[in-house]
Amino acid sequence: MDNPRAEKVAVVNEVKDRLDASDGAVLTEYRGLTVAELAELRRELAAAGGDYKIYKNTLVRLAVADGPQAPIHDLLTGPTAIAFVQGDVSAVAKALRDFARTNPNLVVKGGMVGTGLLSASDIEVLADLPSRDTLLAQFAGALSAPMQQLAGLIQALPRNLAFGLSALLDQRRAESAGEAESAPEAGSSPDASAVTEDTAESAEAAAGDAGGTEAGDAGGTDAAEAEEVEAAEPKADPVADPEAPAAG
Repeated sequence: MDNPRAEKVAVVNEVKDRLDASDGAVLTEYRGLTVAELAELRRELAAAGGDYKIYKNTLVRLAVADGPQAPIHDLLTGPTAIAFVQGDVSAVAKALRDFARTNPNLVVKGGMVGTGLLSASDIEVLADLPSRDTLLAQFAGALSAPMQQLAGLIQALPRNLAFGLSALLDQRRAESAGEAESAPEAGSSPDASAVTEDTAESAEAAAGDAGGTEAGDAGGTDAAEAEEVEAAEPKADPVADPEAPAAG
């Protein structure tokens, strides 16, 4: 017959080794679950990366007594089973939550991730998180997005710089051309042809005014002289009409 004490020591060492090797552990109370329900639960947890084992609380207390898992000591009340997690703790927490919705006899009491103690509400929060792969993909996307934007900016910088310099040069040329057209040349004099035309127009206007005055004056003098001549000349007697009767 095997030594019962040796068996207990083996169980204690098994629990200790599995807790040390696991990414996390979730403690549950399984009171009221049937053998068939326990088998179904084990299958669902195995698909999520968990291994569901039932141990006596006294042996688990001995296993964690001197190790980093000692905080779970207070959770070791009632029929206890441990879901050892390899990989995604949130996936195992999700599987336990979904099973408990249709099997209320399963009660999640808490657990550990690393050396951190988790309450039942913490396990519920983990169950609502996306899977590990989804979180890693989101994290990688968050990191790659700024890098892609930076790469695009670096690639566009020489092209945008060339466009900017070209536009600046065109603007400078346009401003220089406008200044050259608006500013008179140094030492330039008014257009000689314009001065000549203005002088000729002024002379013609002056000549026209003088001619009109002289013509008016001349016309007045001739009329006066004609009147004087007519007054000085003796008036001739009318020619006698031969057929007129002689004065009596």
